[in-house]
Amino acid sequence: MRESFSNKKVRAGKIYRVLTKSYPNVRCELDFKNPFQLLVATVLSAQCTDKRVNQTTPALFKKYKSIKKMAKAELSDIEQLVKSTGFFRAKAKNIKSLSEKIMRDFNGQVPDRLEDLITLPGVGRKTANVVLGHAFDTPGITVDTHFGRLSRRFGWSKSNDPVKVEFEVGDLIPRKEWTNLSQRLIWHGRRVCHSRKPACGACSLSKLCPSFGIGEMDPIRARRLVKVEADFR
Repeated sequence: MRESFSNKKVRAGKIYRVLTKSYPNVRCELDFKNPFQLLVATVLSAQCTDKRVNQTTPALFKKYKSIKKMAKAELSDIEQLVKSTGFFRAKAKNIKSLSEKIMRDFNGQVPDRLEDLITLPGVGRKTANVVLGHAFDTPGITVDTHFGRLSRRFGWSKSNDPVKVEFEVGDLIPRKEWTNLSQRLIWHGRRVCHSRKPACGACSLSKLCPSFGIGEMDPIRARRLVKVEADFR
């Protein structure tokens, strides 16, 4: 039987309340001190772990302390500093290019509107919403692979299109919670609801999730699959 929108919204609210209790102290797992650092770190995080990015950015930001300095940096030098994050040539090119554009088009300040952020090289809606949510306190839904996967498992969306997922989930959860929702789903996806073998037997959402049972059901074996905070720092 197809679930009505009203019932889906009620169930989504219940799921979010459980996630709030499971992950009460949400924060961005990328280290940053200002909007530009978060923007660069998020660009570097593509196809790379946050842990690796956090190991890489201190040297980058120590050498290039401002947007102006990053814009004037030698591309080859940026490449060497971010090499460990993978796809380093494309990432370095985007970092230098977005720095130049910020200096040229936005008076040296990271823009605080989604429509402006997505004009920057290498910045899509996902990156823009991370920056808006965590650097500017503007609610945004960040649809990464974890968020998309959990949204489909929860029955919130059937789409593989991140933009469609963003808008469909946005209709289910109050806007003021979008940033925290994103972080909580990402945390749950990384720690419990894994792609290949979710730890169903150790999941706090077992009574609410329509996909319960697709993963490890034995409580003891499931708990062994759960990752902890130290795995990401």
